[in-house]
Amino acid sequence: MAGSRLDALDLQILEALTGDARIPLVTIATQVHLSRNAVRQRIERMERDGVIDGYTVVRGGAAGPRVTAIVMIYRADRMRDDRVVAELRRIPEIMRCDVLSGEYDLFVTLQADSMDRIGQVWEQIAAIPGVANTVTAISLTRAIDRT
Repeated sequence: MAGSRLDALDLQILEALTGDARIPLVTIATQVHLSRNAVRQRIERMERDGVIDGYTVVRGGAAGPRVTAIVMIYRADRMRDDRVVAELRRIPEIMRCDVLSGEYDLFVTLQADSMDRIGQVWEQIAAIPGVANTVTAISLTRAIDRT
């Protein structure tokens, strides 16, 4: 967010996009009392500045319940290079990967349609060159969700 300053209109635009990333520009423009083009330019600026880092799809209940697993990864060489992370990026079920200080090297959150798929993804992760060991936990329920 280098040099990016958000004003009240930017915040209103962000709020609208957070509520529905597919909201038409004309709808946002009406809400914030700007032209469609002015809204588009502000969104493009926030994307360039890293205020908006991407858009995502959040699956609803119609697709069935999702299984969430947390995988803590030890890297073999304990190095902070990107080889393991580059391989993790190729697995679409991985929603998040954090580099950690302390005992584990990586903290991975993954979501899949079934426990079988969680097992398959775990096998993929364990087979990545540079992964020395993993510890996996399955989420039983979500008590707090601020995403």
